[in-house]
Amino acid sequence: MNKYKVCVYAICKNEEKYVDKWYESMKEADEIYVLDTGSTDNTVEKLKKHNIHVKKHIINPWRFDKARNESLEMVPKDTDICVCTDLDEVFAPGWRDNLEKIWSNNITRLAYNYNWLLDENNTPKVNFYIEKIHNRCDYIWTHPVHETLKYIGSKKEIKIYTDNITVNHYPDNTKSRSNYLPLLELSVKEDPEDDRNMHYLGREYMYYGKWNKSIDTLIKHLNLKTATWKDERCASMRFIARDYQHLKRYDEARMWLDKAINEAPYLRDPFVERALLEYSLNNYKDVIYYCNEALKIKKHLKTYINETFSWDYTIYDLLSIAYFYEKDFKKSLENIKKAIELEPTNERLLNNLKIIKESNQL
Repeated sequence: MNKYKVCVYAICKNEEKYVDKWYESMKEADEIYVLDTGSTDNTVEKLKKHNIHVKKHIINPWRFDKARNESLEMVPKDTDICVCTDLDEVFAPGWRDNLEKIWSNNITRLAYNYNWLLDENNTPKVNFYIEKIHNRCDYIWTHPVHETLKYIGSKKEIKIYTDNITVNHYPDNTKSRSNYLPLLELSVKEDPEDDRNMHYLGREYMYYGKWNKSIDTLIKHLNLKTATWKDERCASMRFIARDYQHLKRYDEARMWLDKAINEAPYLRDPFVERALLEYSLNNYKDVIYYCNEALKIKKHLKTYINETFSWDYTIYDLLSIAYFYEKDFKKSLENIKKAIELEPTNERLLNNLKIIKESNQL
């Protein structure tokens, strides 16, 4: 017999293709509640076929936090554990039992394993902890976008971690994220001291090619007193370097990547970004140096900040090319083989292998 009442809650819009798979994953809960924010397809009908509690409400102007809070309000007050998900997320089977085993009445929140990006073989490429399991009455959602749970309880917040609960993310990459930039600008306007969203806004400006705005915003992030997480500070510095690279101000890009390396020398990312910069400028000796420095770092930390190119075939690909142009064909061959082990169907890598083999035999 279950010890706790567990309820899943979510928001959705036009996600009929996800409903069945999502329900199969979530049905271990006692009840499921969904706020539909304006679907024009068969999402609502499909949800109701599974006896899911559905409420329809169009939120205008749109804010993610308002939608999340309204969906949370649907959950009965006597619920012990709330599980917030999106319809493009799937829990590994048995999550309910694992949750029951580790939860206790004094716990307020749980961080668990989140595979944000998977490859075609369902192998995780970006993995970190997510914290969307919580008790019923001690949290509200805040921020218009990149919303987070804010603790409002009267006692001390108690958060625990587990690797025994895993959720996989299968996003619809055709969906527009065009509303993210204005929502991030609103978020920073509402709370200019929030370091997390200042970082996100600077990153978003970079995505939109607003290089100078990105630089200014990311520097604001770094100057905030609350911006103390070194991984995120390192990322802001890397993004500033990318901005300067796009502006063809390469010395400043190097300066910021040096700052990023000094900020978080335990992360591969700033070393690989420096190697990529030098590669773009045909400085192959520097490519070799920074790639080899990156490879000295063996621990892949569980954080969303990590770049996929720091842990896939990219380093070996760069090394194979750099050694090739430095006429060290033996090391070039060693590294292209390592790259292909990680990316066996990449036609460019396979073609490079042929070229390097021919050069190695000269």
